Amino acid sequence: MKRTRGEKIFALFNVVFLSVVAFVCLLPLINVLAVSFSEKSAAAAGYVNLWPVNFTLASYKYALSKSEFILSFLVSLQRVALGYIVNMVLTVAIAYPLSKEKKSFRLRNVYAWFFIVTMMFNGGLIPTYMTIRSLNLLDKIWALVLPQAVPVFNVILLMNFFRGLPKEIEEAAYIDGAGHLTSLLRIYLPLSLPSLATVSLFVLVSHWNGWFDGMIYMNSPKHWPLQTYLRSIIISSDLNTLTASEMLANMDAVSERTFKAAQVFLASVPILAVYPFLQKYFMKGLVMGSVKG
Repeated sequence: MKRTRGEKIFALFNVVFLSVVAFVCLLPLINVLAVSFSEKSAAAAGYVNLWPVNFTLASYKYALSKSEFILSFLVSLQRVALGYIVNMVLTVAIAYPLSKEKKSFRLRNVYAWFFIVTMMFNGGLIPTYMTIRSLNLLDKIWALVLPQAVPVFNVILLMNFFRGLPKEIEEAAYIDGAGHLTSLLRIYLPLSLPSLATVSLFVLVSHWNGWFDGMIYMNSPKHWPLQTYLRSIIISSDLNTLTASEMLANMDAVSERTFKAAQVFLASVPILAVYPFLQKYFMKGLVMGSVKG
């Protein structure tokens, strides 16, 4: 159907407006990137806006030489890897049976409400901490993974997507002798790539950006995930980030501000690198996983 002139103008307005909004959202990241590539004196004087002044890589070289940054980066990578595996396995294992009709799974509603209640109520911070401590998980990577092992929102999203798949395909597989495990692995998962990509993105972002649990459950700074480490250096109002000897050695090129900006941008690179590969599935998986009751 051919669009009218009014519809074309409205579509053009939407494109221009959303482009401006997207650019405004990117301004803080662009500014951090520009500061990280700028010379110490220009950043300290406030001359840096959206373009580096006296381009230099000194802050990145110094950031990558800091053992604290590298250790926290590795902790976050380990957390994301373990958390992704645990979250996805449990999400799929729970969403599949809950997607069945009540006649196929009689206790479906009971289990569904069991998980839904956890979205509205939780035990609280202190009981959760006491549980982690009683399990001897403090200062261990599993303290960052297990409390978030079952993200219920992701379960509901994937469950609704499963329920929207044609039942005839599964029935045909059962006639050919397939069981539930074969049906899940050979039919449901391959047909659910958009929803799986959406859930994967939620899981990756959640684990990568988590900082509060690291501050609570990790007593030693060497066990902090990256975001907890970045919080500690960003809120510091003094020059403890750079020791006196380090300040003298890097006086010509690196300042506390450019050093922090470089670390903040490096911390955002993994998610920025992953998102383009999942973007084409994101909206489709989110919409299709939300419309089926």
